[in-house]
Amino acid sequence: MDRRSFLQRLSFFGGGVVLLGGAACKRGPSSEPSAPANTQAAAANGLSPLTFTRAEYAVVAAASDRILPRDEDPGAKDADVPVYIDRMLQSPELEQMRQDFMQGVAALERRSQRMFQVGFVQATPAQQDELLGVFKDSPAGSGEAHFFELLMVLTLEGYLGDPSYGGNKDRVGWKLVGFDTVGTVASAPPEGHDGMKCLKTCGRHP
Repeated sequence: MDRRSFLQRLSFFGGGVVLLGGAACKRGPSSEPSAPANTQAAAANGLSPLTFTRAEYAVVAAASDRILPRDEDPGAKDADVPVYIDRMLQSPELEQMRQDFMQGVAALERRSQRMFQVGFVQATPAQQDELLGVFKDSPAGSGEAHFFELLMVLTLEGYLGDPSYGGNKDRVGWKLVGFDTVGTVASAPPEGHDGMKCLKTCGRHP
């Protein structure tokens, strides 16, 4: 199945993509801003990651781009998927996920050094795919398999989700699955919806 068909089937299954950020919004009144808005804007502009060091961010960017590499359509980097992942893992409700993901990034880097004597970012695309395949095929319940699962989910969310969460730059994911065509506009969030604001305020009670 080509990428377009895969994403179309994924995005329409059950009526749309379920964002982890949206789920976090429903967990109660405990959401609090974890970084100033100007810091978030800086991360979105590629100035300073919020969750990762610059080296870790480069690994996340390279790994997500192997999940959805650029072909005739934009890839994960083109859609700002790494920005989405960096921002989303700032949510207090996703603290355990953040810890698991950070451990996975470190493990991926260590495995790359052991197997190829270079960091993940410096490895060739074929080597990166081999490394990710090792994680994907690891025993169920292992840290490696869990990391690959998180990477896959967050990459797809960043590619297909509401752009206000930091990914889906220029709505490339929506265009790919046809959300910009007649009859599908209702599948997109309301005009002006701010995903990051929702992370901080949704679920609050007066």
